[in-house]
Amino acid sequence: MSTRFRYFLSDTYDLFRYDLPRFFKNIWLFRKGLWNHYWFDHHGTLKFLEIGLTDISNNVEKYGTEVDEGRLKKVLAMRRAVQLIRNYNEDRYTEMAEAELGEMILHDWEFEPVPDRPGYTRLIDKDTPEEKEHNRKVMDRALEIQRQEWDEMFEILKGQDFSKFDKDIDFYEQFDGSGINTWWD
Repeated sequence: MSTRFRYFLSDTYDLFRYDLPRFFKNIWLFRKGLWNHYWFDHHGTLKFLEIGLTDISNNVEKYGTEVDEGRLKKVLAMRRAVQLIRNYNEDRYTEMAEAELGEMILHDWEFEPVPDRPGYTRLIDKDTPEEKEHNRKVMDRALEIQRQEWDEMFEILKGQDFSKFDKDIDFYEQFDGSGINTWWD
C-alpha cells in the first residue's frame, strides 16, 4: 500500500470519525447565533462569541490541564466577558440604572388629534419637569453603564501587557486571566 493511499484513508477516517461529528455538534451549539445572524446587525456575531466563550470556559474549568492559579482566573475572565456580552445583547442597562436611581416614571399613552391634519394624532406629554429630569438621569446613567461595560469587555478580551510584568514576582500573582489569546489549554 502506498504512502499516499494510507494518507487518503487516514484523512477519510478522520473526516467521518472526528470532523463531521464536530461540525454537526457546532451547528447545534451555535444554532441561536446562526438563527440571529444578519449581515447588517452585530448582535448575532456577539452571540457567537458568547456561546463560544461559554463553551470554552466550561471545558477549561472541567477538563483543563493548566495549573489552577492560571486556569481558574481565565475561567472567571471568560465568564465575565460572557456576562458583559449578555448585558449588551439583552440591553439590560436601563434596568441597572433603575436599580440605582429608581424606576423611570412612565404614563399610559394618550393621543390627541392634530389640528389641521385630519386622521393624524400625536402623543400627549404628561410628564412633569421633575419626572422628565428623573427619566433623563436614568437614561444617562444607563448609557454610562453601557460605555463602562463595553470598555471592560474589550479590556478583558485584549488582556494584559506581559512585557510589563515584574520578573521577580511570580507570574500567577500578576496574571488576572484576561486576554483572549491566552484562553487555551
